[in-house]
Amino acid sequence: MLTRIDHIGIACFDLDATVEFYRATYGFEVFHTEVNEEQGVREAMLRINGTDDGGASYLQLLEPIREDSPVGKWLAKNGEGVHHIAFGTADVDGDAAAIRGKGVRVLYDEPRRGSMDSRITFLHPKDCHGVLTELVTSAAAATTEH
Repeated sequence: MLTRIDHIGIACFDLDATVEFYRATYGFEVFHTEVNEEQGVREAMLRINGTDDGGASYLQLLEPIREDSPVGKWLAKNGEGVHHIAFGTADVDGDAAAIRGKGVRVLYDEPRRGSMDSRITFLHPKDCHGVLTELVTSAAAATTEH
């Protein structure tokens, strides 16, 4: 069951400048940074608030480290802006299977590692009214579940 908006992914050309904008404009501070080689991005997670299920909601700022990465290709085509929305779940495998059963294309056969050691998969935007949608199980939820 989807429990919250985990994060909104925002593609940007310059991660440091974008972080500074969100810090100076809204007072959001960086909670976590990392480079995800598999996804080809350098990212910053800005924590917005805690949630009833013990998780949190974030803005995820994404700067490509390779032009041929999914975010790099997306930026070249669309420019900066909202890249995807992610919903939190305690069971990314089960929810992905249930959604697949409703005819929505799930982009990964098996969930992959995401930010902060989470487990993630994506749903095809053409099946989600033009919105690239991510399902996320946080590392803490995945640890207690398995």
